[in-house]
Amino acid sequence: MRTLDDLDRRIILELQADGRASWTSIAAVCGTSVPTVARRAQQLIADNLLKVAVLSSLGSTGPVETFFTRIGCRPGTQLDVAAELVARPDVRWASMITGTYDIGIELVVNSGPTRYPRTMLELQQINGVERWYSDLLLHVYKVSHDWYKQVLDGKDLEPPEVPLCSPDHFDKVDLAILERLREDGRASFQTIADQLELNESTVRRRFERMINDGCVAIFTIVPAPALGLEAETLMWITVEPAKLSTVADALTRHRSVRYLGATLDGNALLCEVIAESTGSLFEFTTETLARMDGVIGWNASVELLSLKRGFVETPWWRDQLAEHRPAR
Repeated sequence: MRTLDDLDRRIILELQADGRASWTSIAAVCGTSVPTVARRAQQLIADNLLKVAVLSSLGSTGPVETFFTRIGCRPGTQLDVAAELVARPDVRWASMITGTYDIGIELVVNSGPTRYPRTMLELQQINGVERWYSDLLLHVYKVSHDWYKQVLDGKDLEPPEVPLCSPDHFDKVDLAILERLREDGRASFQTIADQLELNESTVRRRFERMINDGCVAIFTIVPAPALGLEAETLMWITVEPAKLSTVADALTRHRSVRYLGATLDGNALLCEVIAESTGSLFEFTTETLARMDGVIGWNASVELLSLKRGFVETPWWRDQLAEHRPAR
């Protein structure tokens, strides 16, 4: 993976703030020309280091439950298992991890007494899967899409709202628009209108309504190591039950926390931390967690390679592992 220069990083910073920002507005902020910004961004996309996607909020297909599942694989099958998991539409997030399990995934399943058992049976049948551990996510406190800016600013943030939407917010035309923006979040309204045989103003109006209602989000996928952020870590933080909300509120505001959710098992918070280095991660554990009233302890896994985020496959993971996959 190539290292990005300052201009690449500034362009990504602006795209994380607004993935559909015009090249003109980004060029003005970065102090360079529009052709330069367009060329740089398009090269990042071509190199599979950048992807902009537009996705509906959770609940847009009806009531759902979210589970975090860790999967252990038979030696030598991890990549094949990863590919099957990434292809599943109910996998929202996936990463190869260290520890006693090989892959961590976030499963989003339709609510109902039989949907999750069927999903687990399907996972068991994937060739190479040997064992798993799954836990219900009771509540999500934070999901951060503009994490690069958050880490570099060095400022703690106010807790953001995690939006939910019901199917009533969408009709067939809305869903068709979102289907095209999922693959290319920067597709022009005119391009989508031509594909759907609609007016450009209709597509624009519908998109703006969905954004204003908080029913869709634009986010920019980029590998953290390319930006000089080397330590991506999953932490299971055990908390005194009476202080769970207080600890969650403090961690939600912390700039290094990208994701935070409450799990059913063990009075725990599932926390994804992104740091500039192992030293920064050590500082987070010793200066933040160790001194936080109510925190009993934690265990952790390093994220080795991000496979999927926000239901979208990361564009770089297959390239990174292609050279290591044995010939068949």
